Amino acid sequence: MNKQLKASVAALVVAILTAACGSNTPAGASPTASAAPTQAAPVTLQFASYAWQKATVDAHNKIVSDWNAAHPNITVKIVTVDVNSVHDKLLTTFQGGTAADIVHDESADIGGFSGQGFLADLTPLIPGDLKADIPQGVWDTVTFGGKITGVPTILQTYSVFVNKKMLADANVTLPTAASPWTWDKFAQVSKQLTTADHFGVGWGLKSPAATVMSMSLNFNGLFFYNEGGKNVVKFGAAEQQVLKRIYDLAYTDKSLSPTTLGQSGPDILPGFFAGKYAMIVGGNYVAQQMVEQAPAGFDWAMLPLLKGDTQAQAANPQTLSISAQSKNPKEAMQFIAYYMQAQNLATVAIGDWLIPVSTSAGKSVTTITGGKNSWDVNVASAPSLKLAPFQTLDAYAQWKSQIAQPAFQQYFANKIDLATVGTQLIDGWTKVGGK
Repeated sequence: MNKQLKASVAALVVAILTAACGSNTPAGASPTASAAPTQAAPVTLQFASYAWQKATVDAHNKIVSDWNAAHPNITVKIVTVDVNSVHDKLLTTFQGGTAADIVHDESADIGGFSGQGFLADLTPLIPGDLKADIPQGVWDTVTFGGKITGVPTILQTYSVFVNKKMLADANVTLPTAASPWTWDKFAQVSKQLTTADHFGVGWGLKSPAATVMSMSLNFNGLFFYNEGGKNVVKFGAAEQQVLKRIYDLAYTDKSLSPTTLGQSGPDILPGFFAGKYAMIVGGNYVAQQMVEQAPAGFDWAMLPLLKGDTQAQAANPQTLSISAQSKNPKEAMQFIAYYMQAQNLATVAIGDWLIPVSTSAGKSVTTITGGKNSWDVNVASAPSLKLAPFQTLDAYAQWKSQIAQPAFQQYFANKIDLATVGTQLIDGWTKVGGK
């Protein structure tokens, strides 16, 4: 019995000592009182960004600086990417296993990366309030195979800019957001404003594909249709609308300067400032050039989006994605959510002269700018932007540059007819391996 008792006591002592060592609890202290909170290990996130305009770069730097000051254990470092080689640079880092945690790109580009498995599915990570702050139509542009692989940030539109004095002199009343100009009204006003001294409108369409494809959504011109699981190109009445209307402005009404059709957007600005055209059409970011380059006293305005059946245009927002290689996706999303806060996103949008995708940031932009320089019109156009079918197709970029671009250019130069355009578009899709 003595041997059994000694053995039992010894076992009890060993058990007590083992428990004490395992819990690291000092003698006489309770386990609850002694437990210290676990501090997360410091994390460094790389943020690959192609922001290049000074105001936007400054906005990014401030967002990152403010974040780092408030989150000492989650440091963000910006990695600059050349704006002219974003796709190739990102592809190289993805394939090489050196991708940044957070990737700045655009929705038209991330579809391919998503299909290759390079981008994380953000669906379970996006905060509910952020998700609700952005229209579903914009979320659709960053959703691939049911997975959200990018958070949209800022967008562009194609808009009409006017010389307000020239319109006032011709007794033309400006449209409002509640009553925008239709394409028919735009054509009527263009003709009314055309005189022996100037054209009603100038339109820099040296590279017309993006403009035509986007604005064709006004008439539900989709160009791409899925039939039996295969994507085909169609060139029906809806797809022909915008092309024909631009052509008629130049060659039937003679209210659009045909010379400008072969020029870039920036090329036509001096003529606009000099009164050679009462109106021009271009990306909404042209407003920045108006502010910076217009002569003193030049009174201009950007109009609400033109309307066909609708005011719809293609939404191709800039995006923030998380690399599938990132070891810290939760922390990366925390930073993205911070970047997307109304004040921060508003600063980025103003820097790039583009439209913030979120409702809260749009309100912030209007407050900061007071709606001046047509920012109120800019922000109000966001709900009209939506996903276009061509944005999800892998071969679209090649078709656009090799087939659509030259076909549209030849048509606007009056070298081929509309039927030939259609043949080239349809045959060209097969040529580039579209499916």
